Parts: sequence; C-alpha cells; structure tokens
Amino acid sequence: MIFRATLLILAAGLPAGLVFAQPAPLVYDAENSSEPFDKPVLPGIDELPSVPMLPDPFAWSDGSGGSTELGDWPRRRSEIKAEIEHYGIGPKPARPENITAEYADGVLTVEVTVNGQTLTLTAQVELPDGAGPFPAVIGVGRPTGSLPADIFASRGIARIAFDFRQVMSHTQRRGSEPINRLYPELTHMGAYAAWPWGVSRLIDGLELTQESLPIDLKHLGVTGCSFAGKMALFAGALDERIALTIAQESGGGGAAAWRVSETLGRVETLGRTSHQWFIEDMFKFSDTVDKLPYDHHELMALVAPRALLVLGNPDYEWLADESGYVSCRAAHQVWKTFGVGDRFGFSIVAGHPHCRLPDSQRPEVEAFVDKFLLGKQDADTAVTKHPFKDVDHRRWYADWATGDK
Repeated sequence: MIFRATLLILAAGLPAGLVFAQPAPLVYDAENSSEPFDKPVLPGIDELPSVPMLPDPFAWSDGSGGSTELGDWPRRRSEIKAEIEHYGIGPKPARPENITAEYADGVLTVEVTVNGQTLTLTAQVELPDGAGPFPAVIGVGRPTGSLPADIFASRGIARIAFDFRQVMSHTQRRGSEPINRLYPELTHMGAYAAWPWGVSRLIDGLELTQESLPIDLKHLGVTGCSFAGKMALFAGALDERIALTIAQESGGGGAAAWRVSETLGRVETLGRTSHQWFIEDMFKFSDTVDKLPYDHHELMALVAPRALLVLGNPDYEWLADESGYVSCRAAHQVWKTFGVGDRFGFSIVAGHPHCRLPDSQRPEVEAFVDKFLLGKQDADTAVTKHPFKDVDHRRWYADWATGDK
C-alpha cells in the first residue's frame, strides 16, 4: 500500500471548501510499500562525491532536487533503502512465495521454502488472558528483548521471542548460515539484512495463523538492545508492518551516525564495527565515510512516519551516544516535516548497566507503548531526553533542516 499526501473533504456540516489534511499512516499492510519504484543509480566509491555533513534525507539520489512532501516519501524511502542495502548490509530477500505456519502449545512455527530448501523458525509466544486479538511485541532473544516484561504483560500485550540464531549466528561464517541454504547467491550478505528478513518471516507467520493465534497485526512492535538494538532498528526500518520500533542502546551501526562518530574518541566507528554484521564492501569507506551516500539518521528515517523510540546510555563510550544524539536530532526533522514529530523520541540516560532499563526511562517506554501499541492518543511521546546541551547538533544538518530545533 503506497500512501499519498491527499486531502479529505469532510462535507457533512462543514462550510464549502473547508478541508483537512489526511494524517500520515501509523502502519502499513505491506512489508515494503516502496517496491514499485526503480532503484537509484549506485556509483562505485571512486565516483561518489564527498559529503562531510549528514546527507539530506529529502534529496533525490540523482541530484535532481528533492521533496519534503509526504506523498513523495515512498520514492525517497525506496532510494535510501536501496543505498543501505547496496553499500551497507546487502539485499534483504523479498517475501518468499512458499511459507507455511502453525501455532500450537505456545510456539509459532514458520517454514520458509526457497530453491527447494526449507528453513524453520520457532518462536515462543506469551499471550495475555482473554480472547484477543492482542497487540504484540517481538523481542530479540527474549520475548521483550532487554526491556522489562511487565511493561508489556501488565498492558495485555503478547510477547514473541525471535531466535536470530535460526537465521544467522552472531558471528556468521559467510556461506555457512541457515539462510544461505535458501539464498546461496547471497553469501556476501550482512547479518543486518538476514536478521530483519527473519523478523519479517515471523510476521508472515502471524498473518497466516490468525485463527489460532489472535494477534492485532496493526499494533506490532519490535525491540532489542546493543547488537540486538541495531537488529530491531533495521527490522523496523525494513518492514512497514511494524508500528513501533524501540532500539535500545544500539550504538555505532544503529542510531549513531558514522560521520559524527569519526569525530569522537574510542567509539564504534564504521572501521571498527563487526565485519560479520555488514557486507565487506562497506569497509571500503572506513577512511572515507564522507563518501558514503547515506548515514544512519536516514536508516532511522526509513521508519517514518511510523513510531520509533531510541534509548541510549552515555556511560558506555563505545556506544557513541553523542553521535546517536546528533543523528536523532537530524532524523527527527523527517517526522517533524511530516507533521508527526511525536512519533519519534529519544532518551539518553546514564547511571545504569548496559541493556538494563532504569526507572528513569520507564515513562518514555510506557508512553510509546501506550500510544502506538494500545492506541492511547493522550500518552505524551514528546521525548528528547539527553545530557548533550552543549553539542551543536544543528551544524550537521543545517543545510537541509526544515523543522525547528
């Protein structure tokens, strides 16, 4: 389903000519609504221009201008997605034709067959009491990732665990992972193309088991922390059926911008991140990140206009949270431009162990869950909590900023 910036004329009881803008969708029926668009030109590294500041997420890849109109976002989103896959993670395979699923005894089983090979995913499901349908969160590794389970259980939200190892290991051996049996031609793919593919196949399974597993498909969330926080971010960016993405302490390769991280200390830069998680060709940019056509404010922007909450922890230098802060400020411009600034938030809070949500961050998580999984529109999701008041974030994107500070 492709969304367009159109106008709704509400004639009943209103003066002639009075119109209201149609709101940006909260979620989509398709994994990727941008598929009808052609891929942009994807030059080699020697042909790419140097762009020292954060690239303009509204500018067409061919340099012919750009658009801040919501109706043009599907085309631009498709370009950013193509660049991230080509230069960063490799192609995320499309939804296969042959998928079967069943739900029994608290386990969702999804079988995917491609090229005569079958990959089986099994996911533990924890359901609330009642008949449903229930909103649901997919947690990486555990049913709610690294977030406290009670936040979801107390609200009647189903919890689904994604076992990423069934797709690709944390330290992949290229060509020897489960997904490689289905796609032997994609031995170069990074884990952040493979793992989101697995999350999408679980969502396919939820679609196929509606009679036995009553999940509200309009209210799905995904969450994870650290390398799984990156995974959750890529999953939410690449599947528009996910209404809420919560990326916890994702660091370099997640919310942080490669360009900004280069200016900091011993943080996870492009040259220091795991080679298993990305394609080898990405590391050609290790010493020239300014030539990378995108940066991770645009990865986050792929979630727009759906909801995204980014959680940080500045106690851990490696996470590059100053870079994540700048990247979040830049990404927020996209949501603000589309008039839905309250669908993006970030909370960067110190004083707690890695991947342990402190009490001080619970309110923002609960607010995003209430608004985007439960539909409580009065929840306050205007969250921009951080310790970086002296950081000049705007200089990184001043040339294309459209919203306020």
